[in-house]
Amino acid sequence: MVCHVTKCQAVIHNSVFLLQKHHHEHTAPCTERPHYQPASPGRYILYSQFTDAQGIVSLPEVIKGAALNTEDEFHGKVKTACQQQRTGTVGFKISKVIVVGDLAVGKTCLINRFCKDVFDKNYKATIGVDFEMERFEVLGVPFSLQLWDTAGQERFKCIASTYYRGAQAVIIVFDLTDVASLEHTRQWLEDAMKENDPTSVLLFLVGTKKDLSSPAQYTLIEQDAIKLADQMKAEYWAVSALSGENVREFFFRVASLTFEANVLAELEKSGARRIGEVVQINSDSNNMHATSKKKQTKCCQ
Repeated sequence: MVCHVTKCQAVIHNSVFLLQKHHHEHTAPCTERPHYQPASPGRYILYSQFTDAQGIVSLPEVIKGAALNTEDEFHGKVKTACQQQRTGTVGFKISKVIVVGDLAVGKTCLINRFCKDVFDKNYKATIGVDFEMERFEVLGVPFSLQLWDTAGQERFKCIASTYYRGAQAVIIVFDLTDVASLEHTRQWLEDAMKENDPTSVLLFLVGTKKDLSSPAQYTLIEQDAIKLADQMKAEYWAVSALSGENVREFFFRVASLTFEANVLAELEKSGARRIGEVVQINSDSNNMHATSKKKQTKCCQ
């Protein structure tokens, strides 16, 4: 039995977001959990049922106290720039996101759950690096993320680290059932920051395999994870690639914050002049040369 999947609804705390896949038609097995993405690469439109006519969307929410950015809305400058279609080259850029962490913590499963909506129980270690490309439309502006899945094995570390450079976001993954993997995230962060500017990179600390963690075990490791995330200046998320819990919301958050950072960077570079604004010269172009010569003559006299 198959069902046609083109749209699904994601409930994020008090905000309801719709995710629409741009494709002609796709068939996928029916399950209890809605399929929000059939195949990769894909394109998503992020918008809220409670948006106005301009399609402004709220930032996906995160656990309070586990995020540096707890605002519910995009920055006012970002919303204005998108409404006025003055986002410069943001819509043409591809933002690089690297996923790092110990061997077998679930990096590949996390990416595959979001990009392909699948979970492979047969473990296969990533050799070197792999990546997936995902396209979004945030506040009416096209935006792309390149998700780099890096190997956790020590022998591939030198190869994978060469791909760290130029990342706009770093996702540091650990296993919620393995305390040692949480402790190792410090070293993974240090390695990633060797190739990037710490002041311009968004950081996310993500605990996987939430479905395997008992409530008591999860409570203890969550406290340590939130403290560590605060020290790292990172956002903390707990997800399950098996059930899909929080996976979609997490990547929406990554896309939204990365998009916002890109637009703000463009606005800052543009200075007083707005992005996309045409510079107009009010002087009569036919008289400009004559005026210049006249002034030069007076100066020489």
